[in-house]
Amino acid sequence: MRILLSNDDGILAKGLGVLEQACLPLGELSVVAPDREQSATSHSLTLHHPLRPVRLGERRWQVDGTPTDCVMLACEALLDARPDYVISGINHGPNMGEDVLYSGTVAAAMEGLALGIPSIAVSFAGSVLRADALLETQVEVLRDLLTHLMSLTSFPRETLLNVNLPNVAGDQIKGVRLTRLGRRVFSDSITKMKDPWGREILWIGGGSVEWSGPDDSDFRAVHDGYISVTPLHLDLTHRDVLDTATDWWRPL
Repeated sequence: MRILLSNDDGILAKGLGVLEQACLPLGELSVVAPDREQSATSHSLTLHHPLRPVRLGERRWQVDGTPTDCVMLACEALLDARPDYVISGINHGPNMGEDVLYSGTVAAAMEGLALGIPSIAVSFAGSVLRADALLETQVEVLRDLLTHLMSLTSFPRETLLNVNLPNVAGDQIKGVRLTRLGRRVFSDSITKMKDPWGREILWIGGGSVEWSGPDDSDFRAVHDGYISVTPLHLDLTHRDVLDTATDWWRPL
């Protein structure tokens, strides 16, 4: 089985190395990842300058572009054959709720899906500072989960699986839950500061985050010590609203 690995934290990220450990017995691995941090780049493509893939070893490249660029280049130009699966991660931080709209990790998996390849995004839903210490302990649990997901006789069509690992050691993970997206609210996420010349600048990030969601949400699962697996569909159409359009829609 051919497996393409990518991420948005960069080719040197600890999470990518742990994902390689987990996937090593599962098939032939190829790694195509950004040459630097690309968090929150969402599904962006580099259109206004050429990309330069640098080969670091057998079936291993770094790309001066986004996670979406990496998956597209891998499948269309760099690999001898298309992968059977695209796995993105492990992200250093959660990708739950609205995070999936911004996440480069999810976007890399979404690009694989757009190219017709079953895809999985994996994130560590805890403190970035704790990721290095805990991810190594979760290798076997993650390997077992990926083995199961990739052995499904009917992988969901036009759907990627968004996996979030809880903020606990591997031997403390209680199990796996199939979940829906929760909700998160940022507070004070824009910080006003001044540059060295006294000019006002604004920095996006930081602040506090509050999560909410029903019992079957991704947030609840990882909060309770479970791995969350959320199916995300390529079609964003709100079908319930479409089906009830006669209740509110009036043609112009």
